[in-house]
Amino acid sequence: MKKLTTLALAAAMVMGAATCASAIDFKAKGQWQFGFSAGDTTMTEKTNGRHTDTNDIFNARQRIRLQLDAVASEALSGTVFFEIGHQYWGKGANGAAMGADGMVVKVRQAYLDWIVPQTDLKIRMGIQNLSLPSAAGDGNVLDNTDTAAIVASYQFNPNVGVTAMWARPYNDNYTGTYSQYLDNMDLFMLSVPLTFDGFEVTPWAMYGMRGKNTFGNGEPGNTGIDTLGAIGNYPFGYPTASSTSKAYGSMFWAGLPIKVTAFDPINIELDINYGYVEKMGRYFATRMYEGLPAYTVRANSQREGWLVKALVEYKMDWGTPGIFGWYGSGDDSNIKNGSERMPYLYAEQKFTSMLGEDVAYTGGNTDMKLSLDGSWGIGLQLKDLSFMEDLKHTLRVAYYGGTNDRKMARYANMFNDVDTGFNANAPWQSNKKDLYLTEKDGILEFNVNTYYQIYENLKMGLELAYAVNMMDNDTWDHAGTSYSKQDMWSADLTFTYSF
Repeated sequence: MKKLTTLALAAAMVMGAATCASAIDFKAKGQWQFGFSAGDTTMTEKTNGRHTDTNDIFNARQRIRLQLDAVASEALSGTVFFEIGHQYWGKGANGAAMGADGMVVKVRQAYLDWIVPQTDLKIRMGIQNLSLPSAAGDGNVLDNTDTAAIVASYQFNPNVGVTAMWARPYNDNYTGTYSQYLDNMDLFMLSVPLTFDGFEVTPWAMYGMRGKNTFGNGEPGNTGIDTLGAIGNYPFGYPTASSTSKAYGSMFWAGLPIKVTAFDPINIELDINYGYVEKMGRYFATRMYEGLPAYTVRANSQREGWLVKALVEYKMDWGTPGIFGWYGSGDDSNIKNGSERMPYLYAEQKFTSMLGEDVAYTGGNTDMKLSLDGSWGIGLQLKDLSFMEDLKHTLRVAYYGGTNDRKMARYANMFNDVDTGFNANAPWQSNKKDLYLTEKDGILEFNVNTYYQIYENLKMGLELAYAVNMMDNDTWDHAGTSYSKQDMWSADLTFTYSF
């Protein structure tokens, strides 16, 4: 009898578990991405007598993205997003050499969606993809990046909503003296989406606080966030640090993206951004000038600047012609009053396909994905040009100019990987986040992009780009660098299977 009772209890538990499991609806989606790239986006062939153009001309790589949603109801679901890759074909470290046994599986996102009972308040908590409201070429403060956060949103009516966010992008990465102490960054954002017939505007503001050790406090190798660039403690890389009595520094951003479709088929977009990062002490920046011995200058670590972007398109049956442009504040000639470039957290502007948009699986050396801070530009495009079913083309030409004072090249010349990708051996590194353009510099980029929908779920892309290097020789010669510049080019063939 005891055995029968135990068996019945076990059966009941199994049936109960099956009943609970059946109440959860599992949904899967994802992508298989393959890229084959040829290109050379190094802006210098030689620097100080040494070859700096050392990237592979050709690369092949792939990645797989899988998202699993566990949906209990419209009010409750959980999501986990795995990524396998990037896998460079032939590279053992990421599992693409013979044997294919590298460790390359990553959890990109893991979050919970739920609605507060008896309300319309939506909550998403966990590691998730974040983008601040933007228009005209995507965001230039925080755009399309995965971060640990809690986001709450509420729609008052069809026209007015509100979104609040707390994010903790960094904590416990500092490994120097007093390891994991005063090294957190916290962000608090509020936006108010306003949607009307033919008009959208989303004013937003974000306050942040960062500990003095968030960026390693000037100690190379003692920070886990060396990909950030223009938000770091020091606007000009990792110089010799000066101590600060501040435990935390304030950061602030605000934006006003506007989209107007009331004049259909005309589409108008405007985006205004402002950013400020509080001074966390002074530091000693290295200065080079006309071949003289390098010496240090006491500099201010404050960052404050702005950026305006605009896009106007006219949709026609055969394609969409458009014009776009931007202007961002740049550094003046005085390093002792801080930097006047707009600080950012993670930028991903998409006006052009080589200096801009990230095709992250196409080869690794052919796209620069630059911030627009400290620059201005104007471009023309003809998007979605189509003469055949399932085949579209996009043509672009754009000029990039600088808004930084040419005298600042003497400090930019010594940039390292953390800020704008400059260093003593190569003044312009193509695989970093920023490109430092002075008021005398320029780049002219041409794009010819073609996309073919092979099947409903399989898309092929061919992106061709060429950039004319118009950096000013006198400016950089006076900054103490001997170099020979070169133009840049890229050709990316991609295949994407989405399900």
